[in-house]
Amino acid sequence: MTVTLTVRDVPEEVRDLLADQARERGQSLQGFLLTVLGRQAGFGRNRQILAEVIRELDGSGGADEDAPDASDFLASARAERGLPDSGPSPRHGRGVA
Repeated sequence: MTVTLTVRDVPEEVRDLLADQARERGQSLQGFLLTVLGRQAGFGRNRQILAEVIRELDGSGGADEDAPDASDFLASARAERGLPDSGPSPRHGRGVA
């Protein structure tokens, strides 16, 4: 099911900038704004997940020694999505200086 959202009092300059960004991506303003709203909603879910992970790690004293390296996990997830790998984490001494 879908719903209709209305945003009032949007400054003309903001509308024009958003329309320009949509046009650059070959999208209608409607399609572009749906993408922006979906991405923003995803950020909220990510914050929830991170908060849960932090609670679990705090409650158990942190990650185990044999826990996978987060940078390896992220590289694998990026590869599955066809995104470029940003490289190893510099915190582990394997990154580019």
